[in-house]
Amino acid sequence: MKKLTVLLLVLALVAMGLISGSGCANMSRQGKGTAIGAGTGAAIGGLIGSKSGNTAVGAIIGAAVGGAAGAYIGHYMDEQAAEIERDLEGATVERVGEGIKITFDSGLLFAVDSSQLQPEAKQNLDNLAVILQKYPDTHILIEGHTDSTGPEEYNMSLSRNRANSVANELAAVGVDPSRFTIMAYGETQPIADNSTAEGRRLNRRVEIAIMANDKLKGVAEQKAGQ
Repeated sequence: MKKLTVLLLVLALVAMGLISGSGCANMSRQGKGTAIGAGTGAAIGGLIGSKSGNTAVGAIIGAAVGGAAGAYIGHYMDEQAAEIERDLEGATVERVGEGIKITFDSGLLFAVDSSQLQPEAKQNLDNLAVILQKYPDTHILIEGHTDSTGPEEYNMSLSRNRANSVANELAAVGVDPSRFTIMAYGETQPIADNSTAEGRRLNRRVEIAIMANDKLKGVAEQKAGQ
């Protein structure tokens, strides 16, 4: 039954252009945004969040508006993602639906068992802040994650402190903190095997999801109606 659910989810995502495959290679990002309906986007977003444990992706897809408005937002995000990918070192930048997901390896941001940003990490986040201020009409979800080493409560606290450190640095260099939502997940959302050193390294991360706010959605819908 689980395999069937996953298969149906994958097929749905491929059909809507959210997973790039050989059949979708020539589809523009704006076209992919157009393919997502608001109701379907919210439903798929919730399913992804609960099935895969990837709440950042679920939040992005759940916030989608779809149609021509979604295409407008997709173009806004394309430009922003290109600048982020150009200016950030050591971060994975992904375009997902009508949003952007950024994953920082915690080893690039923090020393072991620390939530204090390293100097190189501050510079990286300062570069990101410049871009976020250039594209102000977004919500920013910041999630902290750890591996399973150590007590669960400690890991939850560490992930929260690390997410807050990222938010505080972005705010300190000019990003409006009212745009932030801070979430801590500790060890509960692994993306790799915690029994290996490499898996634990991958699980220690901070994820940022960037989504359209109500102002951008309103502008997009207005443009779509013209």
